[in-house]
Amino acid sequence: MQKKIRKPSWLKISIASNDRYSHTKKIVDTHSLHTICTSGRCPNLGECWAKGTATFMIGGEICTRNCKFCNTKSGKPLPLNQLEPKNIAQSIALMKIEHAVITSVDRDDLPDYGSNHWVDTIIAIKQQNPKTTIEVLIPDFQGDKDCINRIIEAKPHIISHNMETVRRITPLVRSVATYDTSLNVIKQIADSGIPAKSGIMVGLNETVAEVEQLMDDLIAVGCSILTIGQYLQPSRKHYPVSEYITPEQFEDYKATALRKGFRSVESGPLVRSSYHAERHIR
Repeated sequence: MQKKIRKPSWLKISIASNDRYSHTKKIVDTHSLHTICTSGRCPNLGECWAKGTATFMIGGEICTRNCKFCNTKSGKPLPLNQLEPKNIAQSIALMKIEHAVITSVDRDDLPDYGSNHWVDTIIAIKQQNPKTTIEVLIPDFQGDKDCINRIIEAKPHIISHNMETVRRITPLVRSVATYDTSLNVIKQIADSGIPAKSGIMVGLNETVAEVEQLMDDLIAVGCSILTIGQYLQPSRKHYPVSEYITPEQFEDYKATALRKGFRSVESGPLVRSSYHAERHIR
């Protein structure tokens, strides 16, 4: 039996709650919206919702993949909700969001992997919220360039795709995606002129050298924004935490990434893909 590693003090958080938190939760619940804040058990949920921000997850709440680090439900998804793009756009307006972040489950069951639903959502947000900037955190669409081009042509302000981890550990925790496919997705985004962003987890038994190699690989394909956060095991069924990385090491990673050429870096124990996302648009 694996020995459980005790969480250090810097990972202990309290959930903030105020009127904006309650207002945000009410809107999410009323419109039957799926947020990665809840499905991903994000440690920053309290901070973000108290500020009236949320990362919306489209395509339903059931993913066709079964990655060992992810808490999102996996299985056979329901048909797409055609009202979802409109509901997302309306909710962003009600919440007065200035920078909207959209992500999704993987929909490998669909011929277009859900890419047209993505486009419909981006268009709906733009129509109802013309002053809102949009960041999308997309899946790999199995590397389908046409699907990725659909997202690019919809012209969100930032397109993100997560590498998740270093090359060696990728096949251990990602059920379908590959390291090179993800790099190719990011290159296609960067080549389009839209800022390309990616995120990784640490604490999965990677080495500092492997993380720095991943940084080099991202820089080589044109990625300009990077997030680095601590992996937290959602349940005992998921991949175990190898170690809790110190705040000092996260600072070292940030300094290294900036030195290598990233224009914006968020690195810390509680950092997630959309953490302080509004800063990256500047």
